Amino acid sequence: MSEYKSLSIKNWALEDRPREKMMYKGSKSLSTVELLAIIIGSGNRNQSAVEVAKILLAENQNDLNELAKKSIRDLMKTPGIGSAKAIGIIAALELGSRQKSFPSKQKLKITSSMDAYERLQPYVENLSHEEFWVIYLNRGNKILEIKNVSSGGITGTVFDMRLVFKDAILLESTNIILCHNHPSGNLTPSEADKDLTTKTKEAGKLMSIEVLDHLIIADQGYYSFADEGLL
Repeated sequence: MSEYKSLSIKNWALEDRPREKMMYKGSKSLSTVELLAIIIGSGNRNQSAVEVAKILLAENQNDLNELAKKSIRDLMKTPGIGSAKAIGIIAALELGSRQKSFPSKQKLKITSSMDAYERLQPYVENLSHEEFWVIYLNRGNKILEIKNVSSGGITGTVFDMRLVFKDAILLESTNIILCHNHPSGNLTPSEADKDLTTKTKEAGKLMSIEVLDHLIIADQGYYSFADEGLL
């Protein structure tokens, strides 16, 4: 494909226009820059949407994971990216991330810590702060709901056990899996993590709700309390 030049996209050859290219050749034929350009929609006085997309990616090491970590204000520092475009980019990246967490009909059931990790990881990847999530399961360990129960700071988040079990009762959930992320990248559970897990498991016994696992997720993987024999 010919190199992009500083002129309006409408003046490009038909096969060089991202939208038309997608229409005739499909989304798989587009580069990351072209896909991002479609989301951006239009450029500025001196640059096309593709050129703005190239700059934006270059500023983030050509890594969509780095781009996904940026705030609206961060993105608006790039010439040609206003608040509406920044919001659109973040929304598109978040939608793509969440798509990975939707289980197929064959994976509605959690049978291992890896199953739980695959369901939860898209919700907490790229976060710069801690969040606590819970998977609510029925007696057959099929997913009833995946819910964020708290968001916090860089070093911790508040976990309200009462609300977690209230939701479990409302959903008629008999099994739950706890999860929180460590933005630091350290997968080692703290004493507070261990204490919270023990107390939640003991409280669950009183209501016949079993805590099957507690996952700690970081960039390089996860730690499972169940796999490590701590439940």
